[in-house]
Amino acid sequence: MTEIPLFDDSDINRVLCVVAHPDDMEYGGSAAVSKWTDEGKEVAYLLLTLEEAGIRDMSPEEVAPLRAEEQRRACNIVGVDDLEILDFPDGLLEPTHELRRAIARKIREFRPNAVVVTTFDLQVQWGLNHVDHRHAGVATVDAIRDADNPWVFTDLKDEGLEAWKADRLLINGAQPTHAVALTAEHVNRGVRSLEAHKVYLDALGDHPAPKDMIPSIATSGGELAGVDYALPITVVEM
Repeated sequence: MTEIPLFDDSDINRVLCVVAHPDDMEYGGSAAVSKWTDEGKEVAYLLLTLEEAGIRDMSPEEVAPLRAEEQRRACNIVGVDDLEILDFPDGLLEPTHELRRAIARKIREFRPNAVVVTTFDLQVQWGLNHVDHRHAGVATVDAIRDADNPWVFTDLKDEGLEAWKADRLLINGAQPTHAVALTAEHVNRGVRSLEAHKVYLDALGDHPAPKDMIPSIATSGGELAGVDYALPITVVEM
């Protein structure tokens, strides 16, 4: 029985994905990105940190370039060429004016119809959400509004970056209202994009295999929407 409708993305031309860390988009989101790039939509990734503090037994100086390279490989698999990684501190991300300005800048530069984030709820299906995920989501919600207000961050306008309104916020991992229909190939590329973070996943040790995890997410989403595979998302009209 269908419980949530399929998301109509036919009028979306550009999608900006804003997340805290390398690999955050690869937990289901990159499968939807694979669909969008196949359809000719422009997709850009904005990562707010390098997750340099993410591997306990390696120094941040070693981890930062490694994580960036793994993210580039993941992006290549799903057809994303526009990857920007900022250097806000991993584990200490806060929804400051500086962070909002950086996100608003990218929104005005890229001019997306939709912005994708991961859930910023405190309690999530897998436990308590990481502080960086929570603050990244809140800052992005505020930055979407900032980007649309010509009287906020007026220095951006002085640089020629005019106000831009992103119409929709798409949240991965929250209580879903819609689902993005996927094919088996989109799911496969989603698996491969998560596998691209090999050093990071190996360091975690007990992480579920991507080949099991991503199809499970897509199958569950498909059951909710009455199709074989889908990514469940929350859609917010901005």
